[in-house]
Amino acid sequence: MGFRDLAYRLYEKRIQASLSPDVIPRHVGVMCDGNRRWARSAGFRDVSSGHRKGADKIFELLDWCRESGVEVVTLWLLSTDNLSRPATELVPLLKIIEDTVQGLVAESWHVNPVGALDLLPGETVRILKDAGEATANHPGLLVNVAVGYGGRREIADAVRSLLQDHATRGTTIEELAEVLDVEHIAEHLYTAGQPDPDLVIRTSGEQRLGGFLLWQSTHSEFYFCDAYWPAFRKVDFLRALRSYAARNRRFGTLSQVRHGIQVSNPAVLLPKHVGGYLQ
Repeated sequence: MGFRDLAYRLYEKRIQASLSPDVIPRHVGVMCDGNRRWARSAGFRDVSSGHRKGADKIFELLDWCRESGVEVVTLWLLSTDNLSRPATELVPLLKIIEDTVQGLVAESWHVNPVGALDLLPGETVRILKDAGEATANHPGLLVNVAVGYGGRREIADAVRSLLQDHATRGTTIEELAEVLDVEHIAEHLYTAGQPDPDLVIRTSGEQRLGGFLLWQSTHSEFYFCDAYWPAFRKVDFLRALRSYAARNRRFGTLSQVRHGIQVSNPAVLLPKHVGGYLQ
């Protein structure tokens, strides 16, 4: 181990020691972005090398999340927009996703597929559904694998499901319109019953949501990291947690709220300054 690696190990321990369990996000969403750019920057002509490297990183991230006390992780692996990529890239990518999901099952993670599965190839759908069924009762960290996922599509699917549900009960459109509220729609989202994401991380330096968890991220905190996803390190993850822990979450209210705990003295919300961080 070189000096730089040793320094970062010590730095990781320092950040971990500063994080109270009370400020750890319950649900972390991750936009695993930058696989193709990482591959090109590393000199690979085939971008699948980046997707494979990114898939390996998922297992590292889940270990970090479990170690930190995170309860739910949502991984955006493939968007609905990505489905329009050339077959020469999409077919290998789907195979990598299938292998990754089967690897999660082999390691006994609780896997929950989310997305418009009807847009995916039959074999991919079978593997995703089998993974969900095989791990449904597994304890511990819940891993949402978002494949064929789009935020607008999720909301449309939720509304469609809601309408179909009420149609079977004989509810008219007029009757539904009179009682409809946001919770009725939330009950039909892909992540129904789960806590909304407290923290959303996007790698690769891009600073936009791109449709990720549009409904659920209303009160989420966002952390944008310059590293491409395959190069994302534990220290980057811990920095994201530290940034989250230092934020004042108001949830749209006038009262001072930090991580869901209301306080009367705003001064306690200010993070303490600690100098000398490695950058």
